[in-house]
Amino acid sequence: MHELSIAVSMIDAASREAAAVGAERVRAVYLKMGVLSGVVRDALLFSFDVASVGTPLEGATLNIEDIPVVVFCPACRAEKTLLDYYGFECPDCGAIASDVRQGRDLEVTAIEIEESEATNHEMPSTTNHDS
Repeated sequence: MHELSIAVSMIDAASREAAAVGAERVRAVYLKMGVLSGVVRDALLFSFDVASVGTPLEGATLNIEDIPVVVFCPACRAEKTLLDYYGFECPDCGAIASDVRQGRDLEVTAIEIEESEATNHEMPSTTNHDS
């Protein structure tokens, strides 16, 4: 189950980023995941929850955005979003379109952190004294 190693890598990277800005906790991780990435969504979600225990990501949510398969159709000379991922046929003309342009993605796009008191930089309040 390679989803566990992917989850551990994401948790390590997010933990380093949070530490670099002085944050104690990560609330959420945002991931773009292509249909052809080879990652099983439910297995990744489960692995993320298990692997995050005892880390700054414990209790964080993993938000996954599904990325569809986009291919270049040689007959239409255009990029097309596939409706059927098994035939790799252009949805408009039916030509075989094997030039995959999108859909293998697996990319952490953002993390949401919880700032600690030490990292919460508020402007000092000013008081106006009337004389």
